[in-house]
Amino acid sequence: MSLSIEVVEPDRLGETPIVAVFAFAARGEGNPTLAPGLPALRAELGLPSELDAAECAREGFHGKVGQVLKLAGSVDPRIFVIGLGKADGVDAERWRRGAAALIRSAGEAGEAALVVPPDAPGAALAEGAVLAAYRFDTYRSKPSPSALGRLLIVTDSDAVRETTQAGVVAADAVCFARDLVNTPPSDLNPTQLADQATERLTGRAGTTVEVWDADKVEAERLGGLLAVARGSVQPPRLVIARYEPADPVEIDGRVPHVVLVGKGITFDSGGLSLKTPDGMTTMKTDMSGAAIVLATISACGELDVGVKVTAIAPVTENMPGPNAVKPGDVFRARNGATIEVLNTDAEGRLVLADGLSLAAELEPDAIIDVATLTGAAVVALGRGICALFGTDQDLIDRVRQAGASAGEPMWPMPLPDEYADHIDSEVADMKNMGKAGEAGSIAAALLLARFVGDVPWAHLDIAGPARSGESSGYLTKGATAFGVRTLLGLLASYRQS
Repeated sequence: MSLSIEVVEPDRLGETPIVAVFAFAARGEGNPTLAPGLPALRAELGLPSELDAAECAREGFHGKVGQVLKLAGSVDPRIFVIGLGKADGVDAERWRRGAAALIRSAGEAGEAALVVPPDAPGAALAEGAVLAAYRFDTYRSKPSPSALGRLLIVTDSDAVRETTQAGVVAADAVCFARDLVNTPPSDLNPTQLADQATERLTGRAGTTVEVWDADKVEAERLGGLLAVARGSVQPPRLVIARYEPADPVEIDGRVPHVVLVGKGITFDSGGLSLKTPDGMTTMKTDMSGAAIVLATISACGELDVGVKVTAIAPVTENMPGPNAVKPGDVFRARNGATIEVLNTDAEGRLVLADGLSLAAELEPDAIIDVATLTGAAVVALGRGICALFGTDQDLIDRVRQAGASAGEPMWPMPLPDEYADHIDSEVADMKNMGKAGEAGSIAAALLLARFVGDVPWAHLDIAGPARSGESSGYLTKGATAFGVRTLLGLLASYRQS
């Protein structure tokens, strides 16, 4: 994490080169208005009680979300005004985007201060700022132009102070996941991913980690993971991380248990059903699900999550080696069900079959899996929205609400019984492909649903939003780690149940 954040009282502002304040969009033909809060400090900085209409018009500043106005003539410090949109219904996402706009506008100033109203959500401000400052420069001979190194959040509100640290912790988990996903695939094979996860998780409050090697994977009958791994010289791994809360929440006399399962294909060539060259260019991203669930559990202790959490990540490459699984092959998954492989590029559902089987054996209260699973989800919903499937409406609603609060939108998709025959096989219990050109993401989800038993289950197909094609707002081109903040919000919500 490249940006440090400190919450300070107004009298500790010091000589900061940039000071930013928020403004709401104009009503009708009116002028943007400054957000309330710390009027004495604003007067000390020389801010007028109202923004100058002529300057706003000249600079095209209307107070829209993420717009930035650099006040003319302001020196020592320079004054930035950040738009939040209309004053009615300002949600956490707008604060997030506002903080990100400051980071992207401040250049190489080194430090900036953000003066916030007493009702501002500190967690959202911290998330937006830290994630906008994210850079992946490990492989550059010269680092990218630096963003801010330090942000002061100026407030006299205890509530802002208390919530800001939670945002820093969540954003740090996102940055860890982004780093994993952005790492070149030859430097993050299954063993290396397991090693980095172990290093991250070891010693964290309430958290333990276990890694299964290839022999253990075979002994535990993880046929899907073994089938996909056959074409690679790199052996598979299964990572299991567990979190036990120090101060657990009890619901109906027991501590809830949530299991997170993440797809971990560290590089997906498509196997013998080889992808095109263009189709392979971003396939280091195919382990995003594993990175997301492992990053999520790494933050549970610091955020005082009150429920038991288990993260399961089946990890392998999908390569077209001489031992690779062939179209027409049949394998047996952990739960005993057999799957006919008709397309080796539909491998994610094969490794998830084992991960979900293990999850169901734990008899948890909920299972949530995260996977860059189908191109069909991108066709249906584009790059900004996650396809959300599930078997339990209450869990689906909770996940979707957590996603909305995190600024990670999801759209519920159906699991119609009428489509069950799409994955019927002539020689096995099921096949790994549905009908050509029809309901591809639904067919994949229907297959996964056969491995969760009666446990409430939600499936996040993040093939679209897992990667950003440009740097904008608090997203940087490359991995987004979409889902970490949703899952953390969901887990935290059990304390409010």
